[in-house]
Amino acid sequence: MQTTLLYGKEGLTIHVPDDAVIVEPKDIQGLDNEEASVQAALQNPIGTPPLREIVKETDKVAIAISDITRPTPNEKLIPWLLKELPHVPLENFVIINGTGTHRDQTREEFVHMLGEWVVDHIRVINNNCHDKDTLVNVGQSKFGCDVYLNKDYVEADFRIVTGFIEPHFFAGFSGGPKGIMPGIAGIDTIMTFHNARMIGDPLATWGNMTNNPVQDMTREVNSLCKPDFMLNVTLNKEKEITEVFAGELYQAHDEGCAFVKEHTMIKSDHRFDVVITSNSGYPLDQNLYQAVKGMSAAHKIVKKGGTIICAAECSDGLPNHGNYAQILQMRKSPQEILDMINDPEFKMFDQWQVQKQAVIQVWADVFVYSTLSEEVVNKALFKPTKDIEQTLEELRKKYGENMTVAVLPLGPLTIPYVEG
Repeated sequence: MQTTLLYGKEGLTIHVPDDAVIVEPKDIQGLDNEEASVQAALQNPIGTPPLREIVKETDKVAIAISDITRPTPNEKLIPWLLKELPHVPLENFVIINGTGTHRDQTREEFVHMLGEWVVDHIRVINNNCHDKDTLVNVGQSKFGCDVYLNKDYVEADFRIVTGFIEPHFFAGFSGGPKGIMPGIAGIDTIMTFHNARMIGDPLATWGNMTNNPVQDMTREVNSLCKPDFMLNVTLNKEKEITEVFAGELYQAHDEGCAFVKEHTMIKSDHRFDVVITSNSGYPLDQNLYQAVKGMSAAHKIVKKGGTIICAAECSDGLPNHGNYAQILQMRKSPQEILDMINDPEFKMFDQWQVQKQAVIQVWADVFVYSTLSEEVVNKALFKPTKDIEQTLEELRKKYGENMTVAVLPLGPLTIPYVEG
């Protein structure tokens, strides 16, 4: 049978065995009128008075947004937010791009993310996690580090965080407080947030918010300099807005997570020999680093010794910044890399993504279908494939004629699980 994976901007159609199991979330239609729905949420928020009533004309307003690796529709949300605050002079706003440890965005990319009018009329900056002159220490975390956040955010009179909510492979769910931590945090704080002990905790996983140390830390950090208002949305596979959650940070985020969990957590009765996954297409599959999320979703239902095939376009390379590629070259096998990262003496940023990748690869083989060269894929310790259907035929020789196959066309927008 034929199925289409979210891949790049156009999608990727492949043929899979007729008995393959397609695993995807319940289809949710986009809102009939997105702007009216966002406006209604801003005027009738969860746990706070209407936004317009709590922002003063004289307030310096900071808006934290997610970076270009996330599909948050800020080109819509930011103009609608500004429209709701006509009494605040434009020069009083600053938009802070929550890059975390990712690269800065260019002006051209900001125009793509926010629209030209916003970029021309509002101050827009990248968070720089390495520059302490642009950060402020707001306190100490119980997880053992000083907490540094973006100075423009901390010194604002009113703070807003935007984002979109989806299952997350170690924070449980994205959105909400993650827009601040790690979005606009300093590198020392992020390194603790993403250390081997935190990432390796069995409770730091898809869809879990209970005693999850990663989610606990992001919420603790937010409490030290809390956003006054949250605006998050949920999206379908067409990247249309399906629901809006606005208001008090924790209440609104909890409601959004419950909504997402209901529609995206899909129970499977068993594990599969082969799981084919995407990384949800552009912008989430821009690089191999991000594609680990799609592999992690597949890991939930692939057999030990099984195979994952991940289709991610990787138009931005590995990416060609940070330490991801460097760490992958420091040892010869996933198990050796995992042992290295679990050594308490080891500390390099980007280690968290490599750690998650290594855990998956110790469990199953991973093939990557992408625009990357075979040499680059091999250096990242993956197996390259330029033909998914041919790879499936070759795997049938390994697993036999009764080989079981599952497909996650939407990648980590679907979180399958096997109880027990």
